[in-house]
Amino acid sequence: MNAYIVPAFDRSALLFSFPVRISRDLGGGGSHQGGMDGAVAVAIEAIKAAATEPGASIRLDPLAGRGTAYPNRYGTAVEPYTLIASPKAIGAGLFRAGSGNQADPGGISLVLTGALPHSSPESPAAVRGVKESLAALAVAVGEVVRGIPDRALEAGRIASLDQKSLRESLPSLGLVALVGDGSRPARTYTRLRCHYRVAGPMHDGHVPFRCPPGLDPVEVELPASGRTLTGLGIRRGEVIAIAGSNAEGKSTLLSAILSGVDDHLPGDGREGIVTVHDPVFAEAGSHAHHADDLSLFFGRLPPGLSGTPRSASGPGSGSTTMAEQISRAVSRRAPLLAFDEDRSAVNLLVPSSLTAPGVTPLSTILATDRKRLRDTAVVFTAGALDLLVAEADRILVLEGFRAGSVSRREFRRRLTGSLKDVVARLELDDP
Repeated sequence: MNAYIVPAFDRSALLFSFPVRISRDLGGGGSHQGGMDGAVAVAIEAIKAAATEPGASIRLDPLAGRGTAYPNRYGTAVEPYTLIASPKAIGAGLFRAGSGNQADPGGISLVLTGALPHSSPESPAAVRGVKESLAALAVAVGEVVRGIPDRALEAGRIASLDQKSLRESLPSLGLVALVGDGSRPARTYTRLRCHYRVAGPMHDGHVPFRCPPGLDPVEVELPASGRTLTGLGIRRGEVIAIAGSNAEGKSTLLSAILSGVDDHLPGDGREGIVTVHDPVFAEAGSHAHHADDLSLFFGRLPPGLSGTPRSASGPGSGSTTMAEQISRAVSRRAPLLAFDEDRSAVNLLVPSSLTAPGVTPLSTILATDRKRLRDTAVVFTAGALDLLVAEADRILVLEGFRAGSVSRREFRRRLTGSLKDVVARLELDDP
């Protein structure tokens, strides 16, 4: 149902929803068809801007719930949203392209929602006022959409086409993701956009990403725009470490790579970051195992679990939970596996002097039997996982939020030196 008008639960406002159709020539012909969701997204953001800018027409007030007792309740219709499309319907409660908001070459169809002040009793004059307010809103929205420059709508359409076509072509290029030069992955969070996938761009103090020459930048042509995009291509089956010290943007960059499954509007900052569908993010947590396969990491089960390493049941720890997630991703041949050191079971990733017999950490698997990961690419962040970083094929180093690189040979040389210093200190301190 997309048409209703009902009182709020406390009768402080009238909540409404109704469809409108705005006629306008959107083009979309020529050699590149589609991308209309990008034009819809541009139109919706223009409506929100018109409704919230200083001196906005009072006819647009119902979108933001202005004039009601609690307008903050109704911000979802005017909250900025810089995604064009998402396979998981991220931000489904916000006013966005899709879910009834669609376009074709002849116009745009939208579902308008919002809130009006509620008069009680509902007199004929009050009913007439509601009808007039909603009619004026529809007219005002139509004026905004028809006033959008053609080039802005076309930019949204082309951005959608570029990202969709690049995502489809990544496998043929031997890639699972591409992080374009000039991308701005850092995010600004709001009350309504508190997840990294939907958070808006950070405009101040943001360092654009540039793929360092040491990581072998790739170059691809975007068919819709005709632009050439350069950047970091993440290859099928390889292991990439995003390394660096504290608060250098490692997790932010990893999150941006995972958000590459979405299509982004121009200006979001991530429109040049494109990832194939169905990447897997693994993390430590609580999980009850039910005949789960943990044999990739465990030759014998930890205490508390029953069954066998290939069919384990019982309460899981942080490491067994993460082991199950990684094992499942590998068995299903997920194109990309990602994890963040800050959210990981470190004892599953690198060994220690206390590692129990029968446990094979990921760094050891990479060093001795990498084929067990099949062709799943692995991307992870690391600040202290030196033994795991030493097994990466390529090592991206963030310093001052800028991307650099170090070769595996050089990293291992530095690691060997640091370990010798540690051994010397421990021997010196040993009573």
